[in-house]
Amino acid sequence: MKILVIHGSTRPNGNTETLAMLAVPPDETTHVFLRDHQITPIKDGRHSAEGFEPITDDFSDIFDQLLEHEVIIFATPIYWYSMTCVMKTFIDRFSQSLREEKYKDFKEKMQSKWVYVIAVGGDQPSVKGLPLIQQFEYILQFFGTTLNGYILGEANKPGEIHNDKAALHTASALKEKLSHT
Repeated sequence: MKILVIHGSTRPNGNTETLAMLAVPPDETTHVFLRDHQITPIKDGRHSAEGFEPITDDFSDIFDQLLEHEVIIFATPIYWYSMTCVMKTFIDRFSQSLREEKYKDFKEKMQSKWVYVIAVGGDQPSVKGLPLIQQFEYILQFFGTTLNGYILGEANKPGEIHNDKAALHTASALKEKLSHT
């Protein structure tokens, strides 16, 4: 099973990235670090006669990978009770893709995906991270997709994720599940 982790952290080797790496089988996983790519914010063209303007950036390459994989994991630190700006910019561009001929079957393809969210925050993420999880659930519902699971880890300073035994255990369980699917 092909697994894609889309990392929304702006900092390399942070707690979210560490937890995500622990949750996936390394030999079966592709990692995309949004911080290393140029993704232009969406300019809403849904209601104009011209529609969306063509954009030349890295979005399509990443989006194509998303469509090629069976398992998608969105990994993001929790910033102000939501996802990071790089993750949000990436997801906002889904609106434009829905109107591109190249991606006319996007919604259908999304329905067969297994989707997980891994998020880490420093301020009671098991409670305050739930709006982020709900946001992902609503995004996926739009496509007829189900959120198959999530991990909310608690950490603030670099390396603190190793103190969250519950998140580490859940990551290990997800890795085991994905290794045998």
